[in-house]
Amino acid sequence: MSDTLNLENAIEILLVEDNPDDEELTLYALAQNNLANQIHVVRDGAAALEFIFATGSYAHRNIYNRPKLVILDLKLPKVDGLEVLRQIKSDPRTQLTPVVVLTSSRTEQDIVESYQFGVNSYVTKPIDFTQFAESVQQLGLYWLLINQPPVR
Repeated sequence: MSDTLNLENAIEILLVEDNPDDEELTLYALAQNNLANQIHVVRDGAAALEFIFATGSYAHRNIYNRPKLVILDLKLPKVDGLEVLRQIKSDPRTQLTPVVVLTSSRTEQDIVESYQFGVNSYVTKPIDFTQFAESVQQLGLYWLLINQPPVR
């Protein structure tokens, strides 16, 4: 689903997740609830920044065609999630993009820094499969259906 996506279409969700099991479960939970049709997955922070800022292998993208939601893990290879978040929220072109941190980290420092950098929500990954799927479902419902974003 994510790798064959036509990137000219609007991306509803950018999932930044390096754990294949968490990726699969997140995609499954969103699909089961018909919450998003256009999901793109990247597996490290460097690829996330390239996608968001339309550089590197995503240079053909229009930077202003932002995803409706970025679901971001913090513990990522190459560039960590906090740095990805900082760059998204510090750039006027992308700062309005909603970012939800979905991570296993429960450390107070990660939570505080995430909010200092402008995260819209911080959610810890439940260990239980059912709770994880329900958390993802609730995120999707809120950010894609209930939340009213500013006009782009």
